[in-house]
Amino acid sequence: MVTLNKIYTRTGDTGETALGDGTRLPKSSLRVAAYGTADELNSCIGVARLHSNGKLDDALSQIQNDLFDLGADLCCPHHDLDKEKEYPSLRIVDAQVKRLEHEIDTITANLDPLKSFILPGGSTLSAYLHICRTVARRCERLVVELAKTDTINPAAIKYLNRLSDWFFVTARFENNAGRNDILWVPGANR
Repeated sequence: MVTLNKIYTRTGDTGETALGDGTRLPKSSLRVAAYGTADELNSCIGVARLHSNGKLDDALSQIQNDLFDLGADLCCPHHDLDKEKEYPSLRIVDAQVKRLEHEIDTITANLDPLKSFILPGGSTLSAYLHICRTVARRCERLVVELAKTDTINPAAIKYLNRLSDWFFVTARFENNAGRNDILWVPGANR
């Protein structure tokens, strides 16, 4: 467990931050942007949870915890030597991806079929879940871009891809199982 006795350290005052392995990077680096966006998504979920309850709130809580795992994964460069370390780096695992897939399948089975693209909105919770979806997509794009130059845990990319899908189906579910979705009308305002 992490113990934080002091919140400010002054070590970032020059525009750099330390990764989990001690490497220092500019705060503007792609890696920092990626795990910073995972943190932003976690905050968005916190707002969504103000409007959720029951099973959905429990699932959102699990995802918030997963996002801290993701942040830990992204802030520690992926080395093949991780397995040989006394304390290997925390990584997203396929079981977390499979859990999302199972939940997506369960929710989708209870949705009206999608007949058009939908506009974000409807219920308050649905609108917040759509915000979470778009932030998850941005995080995914940053991680995919980072993977072009650094070794990234493949399960982390899969997790983010499924997560945005999860937010999409739960947003629809929160709109009366899709019956209250706001449908896109192509060219409606021409």
